[in-house]
Formats: sequence, structure tokens, C-alpha cells
Amino acid sequence: MLKFYGYKKCGTCRKAEKFLQQAGIAFEFVDIMENPPSANELAAITELADMPLNKFFNTSGVQYRELKIKEKLPALSDREILALLASNGRLIKRPLIIDKKHATVGFNEEKFSKIWR
Repeated sequence: MLKFYGYKKCGTCRKAEKFLQQAGIAFEFVDIMENPPSANELAAITELADMPLNKFFNTSGVQYRELKIKEKLPALSDREILALLASNGRLIKRPLIIDKKHATVGFNEEKFSKIWR
């Protein structure tokens, strides 16, 4: 079963949920604000998603701007980035959807059709 890290008030998460529901795909919803993935989980997810760590940030979020993450990123190690993401679900781009073989970050209908159908 898929694990869906999302936020109920997020429009992008609602679109992704609707897509999965209409496709008849079961998933476990996890509130990313209350229970963000751990640094170890995020490390595994980055490998499955085959994306650079900096693409896991919610760059349009208030926390990203307030904490000046863009300026800090170049000086951070991967381990520090993973710890930062794991410490604050508001920093993670959503939805974050995973199973044992795949992971997607954000919602792209074309990508979802290929990976989650």
C-alpha cells in the first residue's frame, strides 16, 4: 500500500488524493505536519524518487523563506539537509508518496499515471 505524506489544507495534496481515489488506489494518509518522515526515511525516498535533495523543499512555503533555506543550502551536507527536512514537515514539498519501489514528490498527473497506475 502507498504511504501518502500530505496536508489536508494543501490544494496540490487534494488533487493527488482525488487522482489516487479515482484510480482506485489505496493509500495510507500521514499528516506531514504532525508526522514528517524521518531523516532515514527521507534518504530512502530520495533514492526511490531519483531526485536531488534540494528538490524536496517546499520552496513556496513561508518557513522556507523565513529560515532563508535557499541561502543556507549550498553550505549544508546531505545529512544536515535530511535532518532539517525531517525536523519540519512544512519544509517538505508535498505530497510525498511512496511504496517499496517508487516515490513521487509533488503532483504531476502524467507522472502519477505512469508510476501509480
